[in-house]
Amino acid sequence: MTFSPEAITQAAIDSFAAADNPRLKTIMQSLVKHLHAFAQETNLTEAEWMAGIQFLTATGHKCDDVRQEFILLSDTLGLSMLLVALHDGAQQGATEATVLGPFHTPDAPVLNNGADMTNGAPGEPLYVTGRVVSPDGKAVAHAMVDVWQADAEGLYDVQRGELHNERRARGLIQADKEGQFAFWTVLPEAYPVPTDGPVGQMLVNTGRHPWRPAHIHFMVKAEGYQPLITHIFREGDKYLNSDVVFGVRPSLVGKFQSHASGSAPDGREMKNSYWTLDYSFALQAG
Repeated sequence: MTFSPEAITQAAIDSFAAADNPRLKTIMQSLVKHLHAFAQETNLTEAEWMAGIQFLTATGHKCDDVRQEFILLSDTLGLSMLLVALHDGAQQGATEATVLGPFHTPDAPVLNNGADMTNGAPGEPLYVTGRVVSPDGKAVAHAMVDVWQADAEGLYDVQRGELHNERRARGLIQADKEGQFAFWTVLPEAYPVPTDGPVGQMLVNTGRHPWRPAHIHFMVKAEGYQPLITHIFREGDKYLNSDVVFGVRPSLVGKFQSHASGSAPDGREMKNSYWTLDYSFALQAG
């Protein structure tokens, strides 16, 4: 074997030639090709590659059952949003998708339609109404709407160690037969992604800000339709054009409206001012 850079790259590519799974073979050979090209293009040194290995090791050590630092890394490198853009394929009239983010949990409390999911989360009251429909506007009955968000202090419940397994500003709600759903929560505010780990240090070292514009996460599922993972962003947020995870899509910017004290749309008497948001989600056929 000739130990030229080109020969080493080709040998590594050829080493996967006998892979039984053709998709795995394609991915691994392409990974080697582009990884080697990256090393050659940047004239990567052994010390720099070791620093990269240490960075990835630290990223893995920062992961636990409520925090996924590798998802955060994917998000901040734009890879998560690139994959969404490559595979969204939204049919005309369907709601656009965006990134999942690192703070979704599978144990959101099941709430009644119209319930309050705040559970002590700090922030101004927000009443959210919505409807799940098909791209042509027909109601999608009994869709499941999974919702989660940060509070007014920029923290998700899973970031608050004092809460342990308690869930705040998070819930799972079933829409009615007309596809309608509602819930009370708190007004979302812009917040920084966690900067206490290796991904945060990467942002600092490269002069990037860590901020996400204010938003609420939604995951909407219904039988016969493709699952939708998306956000609704708060209109006017100063970070809409510089989201650290590149997740903003103009169609996902919602109108959060302020109201004086008085009777809310569901009849609740509000002693102080509050906000409302109304947004319809159109699902693609499965």
